[in-house]
Amino acid sequence: MTKEEKSKVLRSRARFLGYPINQKGRDQMAGWMLLVVAVLLTLIVVPKGGLIPDYHAPGDIASRDIKSPRDLLVEDIPLTRAKREEAANAVPLVYDFDAAAGSQAIKRIKDGLGLLLQRQENPAPTELGEFLPLLEADFGVPLTEEEYQPLLSLPLDHDLPIAVGDLLRPVFDRPIVASQQAFQEQQRKGLVVFNRNAGTEMPPQLLDKATSLNDALADAKEQLGLLDVSEAQRQILLKVVQQQLRPNLVYNEEATEQRRQEARDQITPVLFQIKKGEMIVREGERVTADQIMKLRAIRDSGRDNRNFETIAGLLICTLLLLFVTYLFGNTNVSKFHPDSRDLLFLSVVFIALFILIKISIFIATGMGNTFAYVDSSAYFYAIPFAVGAMLIRIVLNSETALLFTVCFTLLIGVLFGNSLMIVLFALIGSLVGAHGVRHCQQRTTLYRAGLWIGLTNMALVMGTHFLAGRSFELMLLWKLGFGFLGGIFSAVIVNGTIPLVESVFKYTTDIKLLELANMNSPILRQLMMEAPGTYHHSILVGNLAESAAEAINANPLLARVAAYYHDIGKIRKPLYFIENSGGQRNKHDKLAPSMSALILTSHVKDGIELAREHKLGSELIDIIQQHHGTTLIKFFYDRAKNQSDPGVHQVSERDYRYHGPKPQTREAALIMLADAIEAASRTLTDPTPARIQGMVQKLINNIFIDGQLNECDLTLKDLNLIAKSFNRVLSSSFHHRVDYPEPVHIVREKMEAGEKPVLKEKTRIKCANPDRKSADQAPDTETATPEDSSEDLRRLGIS
Repeated sequence: MTKEEKSKVLRSRARFLGYPINQKGRDQMAGWMLLVVAVLLTLIVVPKGGLIPDYHAPGDIASRDIKSPRDLLVEDIPLTRAKREEAANAVPLVYDFDAAAGSQAIKRIKDGLGLLLQRQENPAPTELGEFLPLLEADFGVPLTEEEYQPLLSLPLDHDLPIAVGDLLRPVFDRPIVASQQAFQEQQRKGLVVFNRNAGTEMPPQLLDKATSLNDALADAKEQLGLLDVSEAQRQILLKVVQQQLRPNLVYNEEATEQRRQEARDQITPVLFQIKKGEMIVREGERVTADQIMKLRAIRDSGRDNRNFETIAGLLICTLLLLFVTYLFGNTNVSKFHPDSRDLLFLSVVFIALFILIKISIFIATGMGNTFAYVDSSAYFYAIPFAVGAMLIRIVLNSETALLFTVCFTLLIGVLFGNSLMIVLFALIGSLVGAHGVRHCQQRTTLYRAGLWIGLTNMALVMGTHFLAGRSFELMLLWKLGFGFLGGIFSAVIVNGTIPLVESVFKYTTDIKLLELANMNSPILRQLMMEAPGTYHHSILVGNLAESAAEAINANPLLARVAAYYHDIGKIRKPLYFIENSGGQRNKHDKLAPSMSALILTSHVKDGIELAREHKLGSELIDIIQQHHGTTLIKFFYDRAKNQSDPGVHQVSERDYRYHGPKPQTREAALIMLADAIEAASRTLTDPTPARIQGMVQKLINNIFIDGQLNECDLTLKDLNLIAKSFNRVLSSSFHHRVDYPEPVHIVREKMEAGEKPVLKEKTRIKCANPDRKSADQAPDTETATPEDSSEDLRRLGIS
């Protein structure tokens, strides 16, 4: 079927079932629906986790035994932290030595003394308030007038500043620390000294010369005692030296911490192993800090990385998978043309199935922790993966079920950590389930399909187990049992879900068709009471259509049930159809041909209304609408042409055709063929197999030539098989019977009374139904009884 034909089919269904007919709007709706499904699936697939409890404080009582569901390497955070701190503490402290600090201090002292020398040699009339700040700036010491006066009387000459500098240089050039005791303690741990000016590491011998600030001040005082100055002048000079004396070996905290952090980073995390099945905590025990650490590690190990990149990547892949599959099916698969209802149904099944599987994973994880002698992964084989494919196959068709299964199983593999084995397990089980429920006509078929799924699951479990290189073990038996249960669970869930799907989405499944096939349904009882001829005709059409459907591998149940309901519109005006006249005068004799044609075509519209009123479903409504296609009501068309004046009024053939559309499915085409052939078979005077075959072939050819089968999937081979099926059923219906003679005593009584015995032969009534194009349009007649003869008497045993 081409894309244009698909669009035509969808438009015709939309027109009569109330769906949107805009193709562009339908594609946009499909796009938005697929986007929503992709987003929801991403939100369902990304989060993972088990049922491992999170104990918040040591001392809580464990409510159950908990074993590890998998092998894990867990970081021992306290031990790792301790080792890193140990490595950091082993790093030597970093000290900075400022070698230029002593020279700069001596220079400032010499500059101050030089300024005093200039004052003595050139006593300019400079006010004390102007000179004292200059002196304080050179010395770096605030001085009072009492301290200033002794400095002016120093015995200064050009050699004194040099002499002072030479005396103090050994003191200022030594490494000076703030506290000798603290420095010695740190020195025992290890020190590294860097030259602050050059940025190079100093030799360790430098540390042996280090002195404290107090010791350096005492040395300076001792050196100043060598000067020939008064005690007051010596104390002021000592004050100046003390102000200039600063520690030049200083602890560099920032560099030390940087080195310590580098040492911490070089320590790899300390890991300990948790074996699969290892008992973490027992029921009734107090939970310790180590057990809490293990429980949280097990819980966290089941979580995926939930960052933006993971979510975005999964969303993109899911969107591509769904859109490409939809476009491929819509373009290349003849039976894949979902409308808005079908897309909604597929979306709901997709989301609901993933939610079901996610819940099943949580249950399986909890069961694995409760019954630790069984691996939690073994419970996964009991998950009913085939539910979706079975539902889609029952409600829609096998092609849609196949495309659904491909998308579903690939995403299932992502959900289970990109497991190819799970993809294979779910794919094959789903295909077996979809095949097992084809033409599901009774609920036991579901359980038979579940049995086949279970057996297939068992075979797959064994195959994947041995493929992984494992030998036979007890756990394999558990997996086989759970695999079999997975098939049974699928059948149970589908059995309980089908009525809900039929009610919510208004689908007509084969199971629903079985309910509609009940001849005691209200609409069929009404048809039997008010239009008994049509009722009988519908049953015969059902037999013909069912047999033909079996011959061409169509849906026999749908064909038979649709045949029962295809003419329910005749309930509104039953007497206008010849099969319901009961020998009364034909009501069409008093009507104009156009009015008769209008009444006949109206039974299709009336049938659609009654079908909707009784909620028969879209499949039956489609067939009711399409079972006449656009065929010509030839009887009244010919009558109209005969009654019309050729020169005045031209009869339009379109006014005498049904409104269509033509049959879109094979089942609808079978109803059209069976309807016409069953009506025509009533007109056969002597229904021999040859005449039946000729009539069937002629009608099928006429319908085919008229183009009524152009929009369905019937092939010439199918038409040949259909004709053979119709011939077989009609030949069986019109078989010859033995005419049983009347009893001898009754014949003798009639002969004594002067009556002639009559041999009754089978009579046939020829019903030319004006609402169909039949093989023979002769009026209703009744065949005459053959003349009596002596041969008849001899056959009766009367001489």
